[in-house]
Amino acid sequence: MKRITSLLFILIWFPVLSYAQGAGNLMQAVLDGINSATLSDAQVAAYSRQAVQQMDAKNPVAGPNDPYTQRLNRIVSRHRTMGGLPLNYKVYKIADVNAFATADGSVRVFKGLMDIMTDNELLAIMGHEIGHVINHDSRDAMKRALRRSAIRNVGASTSGLIGQLSRSQLGGLADYLAGASFSRQQETEADDYSYNFLKRNGYNVMALATSFEKLAKLSGGKQGGRITTFLSSHPDSRTRAERIRTRARRDGLAR
Repeated sequence: MKRITSLLFILIWFPVLSYAQGAGNLMQAVLDGINSATLSDAQVAAYSRQAVQQMDAKNPVAGPNDPYTQRLNRIVSRHRTMGGLPLNYKVYKIADVNAFATADGSVRVFKGLMDIMTDNELLAIMGHEIGHVINHDSRDAMKRALRRSAIRNVGASTSGLIGQLSRSQLGGLADYLAGASFSRQQETEADDYSYNFLKRNGYNVMALATSFEKLAKLSGGKQGGRITTFLSSHPDSRTRAERIRTRARRDGLAR
């Protein structure tokens, strides 16, 4: 109740504040704050689509005849929809070991990750990232990003509006979505989503474990001259690999 009263106070007095320096920024902060609290799945998907479009424009995307694109298309040919969500896949020709999925169904895989993973391992990692979307973790991440935007807008100029974010805001969202970090529980649930996806479709579930083991070997190091975002946002890879191995043995899928 106290928070609602405070917001109403600012909205009522906005005509007066608009004559003062920085009032527009304050109002935008209030709007962003309200939006982060009431964000729907459709809004999250729309914001994600805008952010990914901007990211696609500023990163080198493999063309349709590129060997990386052809390989990815072959890997995901059976999986153009997951959990009822239509998916679109692209490869970024960047040496970083990274991948992410967003609420609009965009899945982006980096060249550096494809260079070190088998086809099944790539499916396992993409399944994990898509699991964050299906489990609504991406929606929660978007809310956090908008809350930070609200804080920035208190003291910074912006022309973004609800439903029409500025280029700088979209850029911030894009960067955040590509490297979003999740709680330990969310990571575990995304691991389980990927495991169940592999099992349900007849793939070797151990691909999830071996992908984590490869990431563990890179942990603390560099790939392509850069410390990877993916590694910093996916900690405890060895522990998670062992958890998958234990579950596979329990399910009779590994020795």
